[in-house]
Amino acid sequence: MHRILVLDDIAQEGIDLLEASEGIEYEVRTKLKGEELRQSLNEFDAAILRSGVTITPESLEGNTRLRALVRAGVGTDNIDKPAATRRGIVVMNTPAGNTVSTAEHTFAMLLAMSRNIAAANQSLVEGRWDRKKFMGTQVAGKTLGIVGMGRIGREVASRAQAFDMDVVAFDPFLTDDQAESLKVRRVATVDDMLPQIDYLTVHTPLTPETRGLIGMEQLEKVKPGLRIINVARGGIYDSEAMVEGLKSGKLGGVALDVYENEPCTDSPLFGMPGVVCTPHLGASTEEAQTQVAVEGIHLLLNYLRTGEIRHSVNVASLDPKTLAELRGHLNVAHRLGLFLSQLHGGGIDHARLTFRGEVSGKDTRVLNNAFCAGLLERVVEDANVINSEMLLRERGIELTCERVGDKGAFTSSITAEVSGNGKTVQAGAAILGHEMPRLILVNGYRLESFLDGKLLVFVHKDVPGIIGRVGTTFGSHGVNIAQMAVGREGDAPGGAAIGVLSLDGEVPTAALDDLLAIDAITECQVIDMPGAGQLPSWLS
Repeated sequence: MHRILVLDDIAQEGIDLLEASEGIEYEVRTKLKGEELRQSLNEFDAAILRSGVTITPESLEGNTRLRALVRAGVGTDNIDKPAATRRGIVVMNTPAGNTVSTAEHTFAMLLAMSRNIAAANQSLVEGRWDRKKFMGTQVAGKTLGIVGMGRIGREVASRAQAFDMDVVAFDPFLTDDQAESLKVRRVATVDDMLPQIDYLTVHTPLTPETRGLIGMEQLEKVKPGLRIINVARGGIYDSEAMVEGLKSGKLGGVALDVYENEPCTDSPLFGMPGVVCTPHLGASTEEAQTQVAVEGIHLLLNYLRTGEIRHSVNVASLDPKTLAELRGHLNVAHRLGLFLSQLHGGGIDHARLTFRGEVSGKDTRVLNNAFCAGLLERVVEDANVINSEMLLRERGIELTCERVGDKGAFTSSITAEVSGNGKTVQAGAAILGHEMPRLILVNGYRLESFLDGKLLVFVHKDVPGIIGRVGTTFGSHGVNIAQMAVGREGDAPGGAAIGVLSLDGEVPTAALDDLLAIDAITECQVIDMPGAGQLPSWLS
């Protein structure tokens, strides 16, 4: 008999499904926290929750029974996933259930902001009839910018097109062919879309790359009167910039459903002209709550009965022996994906992996997934070895793999190549010594470099003095070089070469500009990698 704990109010259809399931006992215990929550979790095999409960390491302390947690919804910020992983608890979510409701709420906010609906309603409530004050703007013929073209972003795009809007989209994994099929115009960066759009909506996770996506600097680039919407994650727009943008007229309106700290009942934006705010209602429809409840219960039932894991956000499906054997290779594959996602820059539609030497005789399927997790990590929330290949397919990226028994120069090595939008980049890596990942190949050039921390990749002509000038340039900007590796074309000088630097600390933009001012250097790019010995949460 399996026992399931319901930690938040969920749709009755989910409860009915539990009631009708043979071999299942369930209890509903809501608003638990502290010691009461910890003890309750240790009495059940699985639990389902929404956002009303927070699972901390303390909540799971001493737990020897719980096997699975399901978030009835998308965001899993209220679950400590590393703590769950360490306890062997699978964490799953229901990514599809909220899609339509969130897209509809996005468009409801867009329309309400455009036609001043909230303020006009309040004016009538207060006994005033003022038509001139609430002059609005029509959306037909306007241009909507969408950041993030996953499920929700695509649903928003289709609704905007139905309202006769033009759509401009940014997503690092959106290819030209995909953009054409979706009837949107693809741009290379968010900044590229700002001068040409009338509305902006974001549908991405909150990551270091998306935090403060619209700040003071971006306000100088926007088309005056830009209206912005956020139904994704609080913190993607900078609060101070929103206030200043409204005051200056750079922004014509702000519509928010999410906030950095929730519940939020006090904000300088509340009450400002042109602002529409709701208390995180994106998924608050009867239909969405029914879908996520039913989907969540099915996930738990299937896992408890058959061991099937779907929509996992934290854990690798590996036995301890296999995990120990592959740990170093998993780390290398993940780092290769992360490295190439940045080196390419976006619009990837194909990836190819080659396993050479001893690793080619292992179960490389999970290594494929580790590479995919790294490739997606900067743009997809909670990508890991369980869900990454599915997420890759959803984004239209084809993955092919090859095994080569010949060892070559290393006992084992992994080479990866990604391509799209007319650009192909390649990198290879191996393990040296005691699980030390090393970069051994970049775009056909052989070298040996660290694969951690802050890296700078630069393409140059192999002529005397280049290395000295690079060192002098970084020295003048106070940037220390920890290690340098160079690979060149052929054995003689004078041809093309690639250098990889390991740097201590951030790299000023001015330093990159000075590098590119050196005649022999044609390209340079900063790559951010995890620190030495740092593993992703699903592997640690």
